[in-house]
Amino acid sequence: MGKIYYIMGKSSSGKDSVFKEIQKRMPELSQITMYTTRPIREGERDGVEYYFTDETGLKKLEEEGRVIELRAYNTKCGVWKYFTVNDGQISLDEKDYLVIGTLESYAEMRRYFGSEKVIGIYIEVEDGIRLERALKREQQQANPKYAEMCRRFLADQDDFCEEKLEQAGIERRFCNVEFETCVEEICRFIVSDQNGERVHRER
Repeated sequence: MGKIYYIMGKSSSGKDSVFKEIQKRMPELSQITMYTTRPIREGERDGVEYYFTDETGLKKLEEEGRVIELRAYNTKCGVWKYFTVNDGQISLDEKDYLVIGTLESYAEMRRYFGSEKVIGIYIEVEDGIRLERALKREQQQANPKYAEMCRRFLADQDDFCEEKLEQAGIERRFCNVEFETCVEEICRFIVSDQNGERVHRER
């Protein structure tokens, strides 16, 4: 039985960098590319970070019954939606997967596939460090959106509150102050979990 290893964390926790590094170190973990209606950002590629679509494309997928989970965010730039689609990418009979998303999407994926098949990996960073990282990243954009940066930062305080983390069944947390240490700890955790599952199957 395959599993989905689901990486999540607040904005500017470094989860994207952690995700990409684990992809390099553990290429045997297959990917699930999610969909979004938000505009593509500088440096992003369609079908890599996300499949970029619009409301018409989303409506068609919903009518076909192919949307597994969906989140909508009322941002300063309009309503942006992120969602996972049953488009043939996921085959838990054959593969393990590495995914990045939100706490909300993680909970929906667990409901859809079963809690034993979706394993949460929560990335933590102290708020002051996160805010500093967010500001530096936004300053590098061609058109910095500081209001949206602040909205995301404040929204995370509620989206990832301790009560919601507990409700979602988050058990493993990894501190990303030292990037290399964080990545190594997550890789060891995944390998250990995979080995435990193989032993269980052999029995």
